[in-house]
Amino acid sequence: MISDTILLNDGHYMPRPGCGFWQVDRWEVEQLIQRALQAGFRHFDTAQAYFNEEGVGQALKHCEVAREELFITSKIRGRDMGYEQTLDSFEVTINDLGLEYLDLFLIHWPMPAKNLYVETWMALIKLQASGRIRSIGVSNFTCEHIKRLIEETGVVPAVNQLELHPHFQQRDTRDFHRNAGIAIQSYSPFGSNGAAVLRNPLIMLLARQHARTPAQIVLRWHLQQGLTPLPRTTNGARFKENANIWDFELSEDDMKLMMSLDTRTGNTQPLPDEMNMNF
Repeated sequence: MISDTILLNDGHYMPRPGCGFWQVDRWEVEQLIQRALQAGFRHFDTAQAYFNEEGVGQALKHCEVAREELFITSKIRGRDMGYEQTLDSFEVTINDLGLEYLDLFLIHWPMPAKNLYVETWMALIKLQASGRIRSIGVSNFTCEHIKRLIEETGVVPAVNQLELHPHFQQRDTRDFHRNAGIAIQSYSPFGSNGAAVLRNPLIMLLARQHARTPAQIVLRWHLQQGLTPLPRTTNGARFKENANIWDFELSEDDMKLMMSLDTRTGNTQPLPDEMNMNF
């Protein structure tokens, strides 16, 4: 079992790294989770907009790992934002997953033009108080969005899930989260489809020097900065590779070299203030 965990600001522990299942078919995800469990993963990330929560639920139904060892995340889709809508939508998610409680529930995007993320956050606070969600957080939120949540509700998110990889490092944003005590989950930790980041000459050089794969170098880079990467793969053999990252360390010089890869405009997903498309 992968042993590293992060203590969240609400007292719960989050295993790292996790497995992301964006763009993974619901019929495929069950088999992939079984392979991931065998490799030692215990943290699985889905969302209503991934349309595979039922597949995750089927995998968990046949899982031989104790429930308390698992960490399951999902997210409220944009079209279901709003206080009552979120409460109703959560019922669908928890039923599809077949769980009594969810470890982490996130607001998928702030969608500022809709101006519903504060009341959606209030619904998550209520669900957490009921015990049906252990931890609550956000995804793709800027520092200003988070400040508004805190100012209007007094509740600090436990997690913000962000696009974060060597070509888009978001260091200023990370400073804010560190000071606020908010853990960061890195989605697309290899960049979009992994091509640009994993083929970067510097990362390939470090991989040769450490006798590791480029993916292992990048995941180690995330972990050494206190981040929780969520690598996505549909190749079951990759889970073992992605889990085998605890017996080596990147040097201070290695980390400085990787810092130089930040382009600040290397995002492959919309910026949070610009994403208002219903989904």
